[in-house]
Amino acid sequence: MFDRPGNLITQSRTQAATAGAALLMWMIAAGAGWPQAAPPPSSLGVQEPAQQAAPDRPAAQQGEPAPSSAPAREENPGLLNELGKMFQNSLSILPTLKSPGETIDDFNARAKDTGETLSRLAKPSSMVAGRMICPVSANGAPDCKLGADKLCQAKGFKAGKSLNTDSAETCSAKVLIPGRVRKPEDCRTDNYVTSALCQ
Repeated sequence: MFDRPGNLITQSRTQAATAGAALLMWMIAAGAGWPQAAPPPSSLGVQEPAQQAAPDRPAAQQGEPAPSSAPAREENPGLLNELGKMFQNSLSILPTLKSPGETIDDFNARAKDTGETLSRLAKPSSMVAGRMICPVSANGAPDCKLGADKLCQAKGFKAGKSLNTDSAETCSAKVLIPGRVRKPEDCRTDNYVTSALCQ
C-alpha cells in the first residue's frame, strides 16, 4: 500500500518529461517550417548597444566606393514572403487605373458623342405610307433610297429613308397569247417602297 504513492509520482514525472519533450520537438519543427525574419530588437523593447566606430579602419579614399552599411536582403522562404510575391505578380495582370482627370475627359467625350446622336434623332420626322417604284441603277440593282426620297417629296418632305419594300413581277402582253412559250425577257421584277421615314 505504501508503494503506490511512490509509483504515482514516478509515473507523473515520466509523463511530464514526455510532454515536455513533445512540446520542445513541436516548437523546433514549427520554427523550421515557418521561418520569418526576426523583428528588430527595438520593437521588442530591447535597446541595442551603441555601435562604436573602429578606430583602426582607414578612411575611404575618393577613388574607392564607400562600403555599404546595409547588407543585401536575403530571400526569406516563409509563408508571408510567398504571399507577398503572389500579390506583386497579380498586380501586373490588372489593368492600370486612370486618373480622375482622364476619367472625366473620357466621360465628357462620350457625352458629346451621345449629344450629337440625340440631336440627329431629335429632328422632326414622320413615317409615310404609299407605293413608289425603286428605279433601276446603272449596275442593275434597285435604288430604293431614290424611291424613298420620291415618296417623301410627294408627301411634302425633303428626303426619306426606306422602311418597307415590296416587289412585283411585271410582264408584257405577249405572255397572254395562247400557245406562246414564255421567254425570260417577257417579265421583270419591280421593287417598290411602301413606307418611308421622311424629314
